[in-house]
Amino acid sequence: MEFAFTDEQCMIAETARIFFADQATSERTRAVMEGEGFDRVLWTSFCAEMGMGGLALPETLGGAGLGMVEFAAVAEAAGAQVAALPLPGLAMVAAALLEGGSAALQSEYLPRIAAGELVAACSADFVREGVGDRLSGTARFVAYGGVADLFLLCGETCAWLVPADAKGVAIEKFVTMDQTRPLAHVVLSDVEAISLGDATGIAAARAGWLCLAAEALGGAQAAIDRTVAYALERKQFGRAIGSFQAYKHRLADRVVDLEQARSAVYWAACALDEGSDEADLALHAAKSFAADTFFRCAADMVQLHGGIGFTWEHDAHLFLKRARGTQSALGSGDWHREQVAALMLGEAA
Repeated sequence: MEFAFTDEQCMIAETARIFFADQATSERTRAVMEGEGFDRVLWTSFCAEMGMGGLALPETLGGAGLGMVEFAAVAEAAGAQVAALPLPGLAMVAAALLEGGSAALQSEYLPRIAAGELVAACSADFVREGVGDRLSGTARFVAYGGVADLFLLCGETCAWLVPADAKGVAIEKFVTMDQTRPLAHVVLSDVEAISLGDATGIAAARAGWLCLAAEALGGAQAAIDRTVAYALERKQFGRAIGSFQAYKHRLADRVVDLEQARSAVYWAACALDEGSDEADLALHAAKSFAADTFFRCAADMVQLHGGIGFTWEHDAHLFLKRARGTQSALGSGDWHREQVAALMLGEAA
């Protein structure tokens, strides 16, 4: 596959990069970490003012009518700043509604999600208890579950849409490692839910894998860029530490990983937009490779900054925590690689 951004895609990517660099500053992120871990002001600016919340939604539903390549470029820019925004939830719920929601549901929810009026969150492993028309069960470790207005709960055979204020919904918040992406348990007891069918869970998972992979790519690039900048300014024995061979080799290895991750992410985005038969293969590869690359880049960022990299005052720990959380979210790297093996080898896997 030969891929290059169009002029319009370059403009969108650059606009997103400038927006997040200016608005999702370290000081702002650290401030929201002290509260609910969600930057509502930034989210409103991102969705309503910049119009990026509905980038991949049809224009008739309040979106821009673009595709997942453009969305991935925006998610990459958000990941570069470790922005405290529920992008994966937005992507997953929007994809599910487009796949399995009725026209009435799409009209009711999607324009409000795109405008930032509704915060959406998703659980990909909801465990249902009992049967019948009403819903009981538990969704564990839901990203931004404590601030969401709308939940998409995906079980093994079906997916349900549940407003956060519905009777019978209980939310348990707790402190997590990555305070820029807070998690919560969502417990349902005899709740009236909206069934979206079985295909919606697959559509939601695909959108979530791509979003996390693109965010991880942005985070990995930022970790490398910041480490290179430090290597050029920090002096030891009368020379920049970046001139030492061991230091250069470590960075060179990470850059190789980074470029491979970039190819994987945009292969997956293209495959989704084109409805390719390779979409699942590409998405599993992108999620596993980009998440692992982000973690390696963030871990090296801590070590290659020396003593300052281990302090709370430095942003390195924000990248490392986000990277570790991304590795675990929506399937571990081992699980995704097993899916790649099964798709490529069939029964031989």
